[in-house]
Amino acid sequence: MAGQKIKFTKMHGLGNDFVVIDAREMDIKPIKKNAAWIGDRRFGVGCDQLLLLRKSNKADFRMQIFNSDGSEVEMCGNGIRCLAKFLQEKKITRKNEIRFETLAGTIITRFQGKEVEVDMGAPILEAPEIPVNLKGRVANHKVKVLGRGFEITCVSMGNPHCVIFVKNLDSFDLAKFGPAFETHKLFPNRINVEFVEVVSKKQLRMKVWERGAGETLACGTGACAVAVASKIVQGTGKSVTVKLAGGNLKIRWNGENEPVFMCGPANTVYNGVMELG
Repeated sequence: MAGQKIKFTKMHGLGNDFVVIDAREMDIKPIKKNAAWIGDRRFGVGCDQLLLLRKSNKADFRMQIFNSDGSEVEMCGNGIRCLAKFLQEKKITRKNEIRFETLAGTIITRFQGKEVEVDMGAPILEAPEIPVNLKGRVANHKVKVLGRGFEITCVSMGNPHCVIFVKNLDSFDLAKFGPAFETHKLFPNRINVEFVEVVSKKQLRMKVWERGAGETLACGTGACAVAVASKIVQGTGKSVTVKLAGGNLKIRWNGENEPVFMCGPANTVYNGVMELG
């Protein structure tokens, strides 16, 4: 709808940035149509993802997520922390525990002081459910991409992730290999790919290439997938700190069939009004 003015809030979780809109009483068709424009950093507001707050019959609220290329995705760990903070700051709810309906299922957030903890649910490890075009579980599976051999471990945290361990993260060419993995034939719905350096049993470093968004400073579901994969194939601990370009996330996973807990910050940058052309 030309000329429609919409209030929004710009937020970020460790530099993973979002445009948040309270769309509970809105027709979202114009927003969905303009999602890629909103996400554009030169011609729009600019963000990694667009987060819409929607009504829900299954939970307290519903979170709908669009990447900066306009594609809709199932879940965003940094985004759901920001949406919980948005609800608190706008005084939409006073609940400490908030349940969100997402395409990945019901996700629960809780405030822990200035940070937000998220119960991400149990990870999915079976290839067809992630989905990956393989059978069984994908742990240290050998593949060749752009002429280089890699070992991949795949996890779904409601959205698909491919975790790859490297010895020197700083010298790794993310811009070259990230897109090649995202669109690899093994991944029918494309994939988020994390390249990880194990610093110790309790500390990991990672870079992330998000499907539909490219390189981002942080990825909450990716950090959770990395913690799970690291415990499975690298023998790291139940509680780890994942260091991302934008900051640190604390991840806890007790093991098989148990939920993954993620804790980290959420910050508001500014409030504004956009006009959809």
